[in-house]
Amino acid sequence: MPHPQIASDDAIAATARALGHPARVRIVRLLLERERCIGGDIVDEIGLAQSTVSEHLRILKEAGIVVGEIERPRVCYSLSSERLAELSELISQVKSCC
Repeated sequence: MPHPQIASDDAIAATARALGHPARVRIVRLLLERERCIGGDIVDEIGLAQSTVSEHLRILKEAGIVVGEIERPRVCYSLSSERLAELSELISQVKSCC
């Protein structure tokens, strides 16, 4: 079984990879401002094709950064408070060491 710190490091690395594209950062910023957002509204705000936004949302969901809740016929997206707390803790640790 992996050491707990290694698992955490792997999760942080996956999060960093998922945030490694400007469009995904814009999606996260939008969700920070609005808390929840319908997929079509994200497409309108970001200004990319629906298929492109869907791919970026898939990557963010796989990394655990974004969650999607089905509200037929739409999907409402929001940020994962658990993952945001992990990122906040990491940033605090980095700040305290310097």
